[in-house]
Amino acid sequence: MQIKNINDIFKKLSKTYTRPQTELKYINHFTLLVSVILSAQATDISVNKATKELFKHVKTPQDMLNLGEKKLKTYIKSIGLFNSKAKHLINLSKILSEEYNSKIPKDFDELINLPGVGNKTASVFQNVALKLPRIGVDTHVFRVANRTGMVKANNPNLTQLWLEKLVPKKWLLNAHHLMILHGRYICKSQKPLCQKCSIFKFCQYKEKKFFYRNEN
Repeated sequence: MQIKNINDIFKKLSKTYTRPQTELKYINHFTLLVSVILSAQATDISVNKATKELFKHVKTPQDMLNLGEKKLKTYIKSIGLFNSKAKHLINLSKILSEEYNSKIPKDFDELINLPGVGNKTASVFQNVALKLPRIGVDTHVFRVANRTGMVKANNPNLTQLWLEKLVPKKWLLNAHHLMILHGRYICKSQKPLCQKCSIFKFCQYKEKKFFYRNEN
């Protein structure tokens, strides 16, 4: 896709979603990272529901260690993969407490070496907490980026690589949020709402006319 069209897509999306920001609820950098880790293969709504109670007791790595893995699971058991996530969060908290003075490292390579933190999680953290122009690719970003034809990639990491090269600089900071919101509310996985899509004319999704005709 031409850079001009990519620019036009984000221009349209920015008018549709005037407050592009994460819908995860958090208190500080540590709780943000916890929320992003919990959000893997889970909805923001389910994460926020769990962390509403969890964050009354946990605001620092030491708080998490004091809580313990068994008690932590009682707060996050409604979230997918909660057993492995609980283990990651306890190990993460231990490393942050012992090696980083309970601070979250800013360096990407250090972030992805932390338990439970992969490319997407590190990129989301850097974007939201540090205001860096990173595009963390979750299922919504992957879908929107590839359906529209902004990129043609078969995995999230390659999608991120191309997006960060192709998206005009002025949109880089908010691109992640704009695509998430569009994927969550309009460009849905099973039944995209093509009639309501502000970027319909730019989209290269082969099935878009079918969904446009068949929306009720």
